[in-house]
Amino acid sequence: MKIKYLTDSAINAFIDSALKEDIGDGDHSTLAAIPEDLEQEARLLIKGDGVIAGLDLAQMIFHRFDQDLQVELLKKDGEWVTEGEVGLTVKGRARSILSTERLVLNCMQRMSGVATYTRKMTDLIKHTNTQLLDTRKTAPNFRICEKWAVKIGGAVNHRFGLYDMVMLKDNHNDYAGGITQAVEATKKYLAEKGKDLKIEVETRNLNEVKEALEVGGVDVIMLDNMLPSTMKEAIALINGQCKTEASGGVTEKNIKEIAETGVDFISVGALTHSYSSLDISLKAVKQ
Repeated sequence: MKIKYLTDSAINAFIDSALKEDIGDGDHSTLAAIPEDLEQEARLLIKGDGVIAGLDLAQMIFHRFDQDLQVELLKKDGEWVTEGEVGLTVKGRARSILSTERLVLNCMQRMSGVATYTRKMTDLIKHTNTQLLDTRKTAPNFRICEKWAVKIGGAVNHRFGLYDMVMLKDNHNDYAGGITQAVEATKKYLAEKGKDLKIEVETRNLNEVKEALEVGGVDVIMLDNMLPSTMKEAIALINGQCKTEASGGVTEKNIKEIAETGVDFISVGALTHSYSSLDISLKAVKQ
């Protein structure tokens, strides 16, 4: 799965930062109790049902800390797993296994929770052409993992940060004096800076939709907190002149009706802030 922000350097930077946060000046419990040359094995036990995510990352964490650890992946990211299955085994220095255990579990439990909820939501709209998007409503410094999990779950990543797309939300428009002023200023700014970024504009009613169309140069019009009936009117007005995105108040109960309006995208912040982590543990294999 090729994702532009998932570079080795970005992932390794995340791993290094996370390990430094957790280990500090040493994993003293492990250093004190476990002999340096002891070699052992552990299994990743799945204790619930869901979409597994983070196995590839787990392997990278183990190898980043200790390249001699032997990791065997028994499942693939994106597979549906059930309680009692084993996701991977790791063999090698017992100290290395213990020092990386919590980071692996923290990432995998959360990523699997995101992927599972994402799969549930995408399944609800798979009969339509609408694509599910994530948002920037992610945990600080954990965005790379949450957005990776969204992709594993079958949805599409929206912009990664503030730098890779222009999104003029209601506050931008209100501060700028209106949609027309915000868009015109943005087009001038992008031309001056030599930046080729897509422009998305949030609209709250049909009048704002008309304004966004009239000013021109808009790639995506967001239909924010609109009733499905109003969305249909907006989509008819837009008539393919740009892409459309529904946002705000999207739940499992109404996502199907929203998708059936014909909107191109539906963004759901809950994918990365309201999921339930999948219960996973790493257990020693007694020898």
